[in-house]
Amino acid sequence: MATTAQTNGPSAARLMFNKVPQIIVMFWVIKILATTVGETAADFLNVRMGFGLNGTSLVVSALFLVALGIQLTRRRYVPAVYWTVVVLVSVVGTLISDNLVDNLGIGLGTTSIVFAFALAVVFVSWWWSERTLSVHSIRTTKRELFYWAAILFTFALGTSAGDLLGEASGLGYGPAALVFGALIAVTALAYFVLNIDGVLAFWIAYILTRPLGASMGDLLSQTHKNGGIGFGTTATSALFLTVIVALVTYLSVTHRDFIP
Repeated sequence: MATTAQTNGPSAARLMFNKVPQIIVMFWVIKILATTVGETAADFLNVRMGFGLNGTSLVVSALFLVALGIQLTRRRYVPAVYWTVVVLVSVVGTLISDNLVDNLGIGLGTTSIVFAFALAVVFVSWWWSERTLSVHSIRTTKRELFYWAAILFTFALGTSAGDLLGEASGLGYGPAALVFGALIAVTALAYFVLNIDGVLAFWIAYILTRPLGASMGDLLSQTHKNGGIGFGTTATSALFLTVIVALVTYLSVTHRDFIP
């Protein structure tokens, strides 16, 4: 693992240990749980707590910026800090999509295209600057900023795409979750059997887990009338947050997802 003392050049002072976790099964479990919370927590704050879409957007965006600031000042991956940012950015991504659709009246098809384009711009800029999109080399502030920009747009894109398939198309939350789950399974098969590029497979799966989690969140929290099971946003958010805290605590103690 590179350190500042081992690296020469103008960026040496900003070099740090890898700032993101090893991609193990538990990473994907927490990621899907976080995306589900992103969907249900946004609805909980917006409707149940009465903050409204604008108020929720301001509060969560402020919390996200504070958490991101703390994350950027760390010199290595810290599970509690990292996953706090992921949970908050999942909510922010949901709110960006909801604001464009609900407040500005932009269609889900249009927002999906816009977010896909924005994500492509981030990836192209990242590659042009760093010649890699690998999450195993997030050791400079510049790369980490590219990383979090990509994460933000994957959440926004996933929210719009998930709502487009699950709601606007009339498919329903359960079938939509199955569709996205099947696409993730195909991606995994392509990686393990067909040996497609690992970085490509990671980002495809990362994008797809967002609409999967959003569809699962809506399925669990929405009423029967709206096509859900009816657990409600409070119970769903509390349950998934509890599981996330337990898993992140486990990783903090065991260091199982630290990149050597």
